[in-house]
Amino acid sequence: MAARRLVVVGGGRMGEALVRGLRNAGWPAGDLGVAERSPDRRRQLAEVLVGVAVEGEVEAAAGHVVAVKPDDVGQACRALAAAGATRVLSVAAGVTLARIEAELPAAAVVRAMPNTPALVGCGAAAVAGGRRAGEEDLVWAEEVLGAVGRVVRVGEADLDAVTGLSGSGPAYVFLVAEALVEAGVHAGLPRTVSRELVLQTILGAARMLTETGEDASALRAAVTSPGGTTAAGLAVLEAAAVRSAFLAAVEAAAGRSRALGG
Repeated sequence: MAARRLVVVGGGRMGEALVRGLRNAGWPAGDLGVAERSPDRRRQLAEVLVGVAVEGEVEAAAGHVVAVKPDDVGQACRALAAAGATRVLSVAAGVTLARIEAELPAAAVVRAMPNTPALVGCGAAAVAGGRRAGEEDLVWAEEVLGAVGRVVRVGEADLDAVTGLSGSGPAYVFLVAEALVEAGVHAGLPRTVSRELVLQTILGAARMLTETGEDASALRAAVTSPGGTTAAGLAVLEAAAVRSAFLAAVEAAAGRSRALGG
């Protein structure tokens, strides 16, 4: 039997999301495979990824995705080398191209930093090519990750900043949502009403940013009347240095990414 088009090594949430996204993008189930060590997880995946080969070992393929925990990357790479992998995309956080290329001297390696909204097909990812990765390899990686969101290219040195911004970014948004829901309750709204209003507000604001093409500062100014309610609320946020707190949060997360990869 001919080698599969793609095998995802690691059947966790991100690995499953990638396969689902590729299926939704039109990839035939027979072109895809998942290598997962846990028998229980393999059974779960076989039930939800109908027609996709779910195996306990890494098999040969035209391309492979490493979607395991950072501590398991070495073992995954050794399995990939044994399977003759020649093109590899790694989404393992903090594991450098040099470390992966040392384990896979015959492969073109692309490293990526996706984020969890990939689980709902709305992810943001950045890719960086290794020493042996050419244009075709980067286009391939963009096709794979593009099935679950948007993809940009960066140098590997910028991936720590990507981690601090979009990799950790969903957690910042979740924290804002959590705080706004609590604020609505504090102001007298039922929790269910507050939550519904907050989620739609965040969704609507994101769509305005993406669909109007306007800069965030311009959109903020457009809804802030002098001396009005929004101006009063924004004054409190600025006094609390919320803007500076976000800057510090991204830098702290990026710094931690650098430390983990060192």
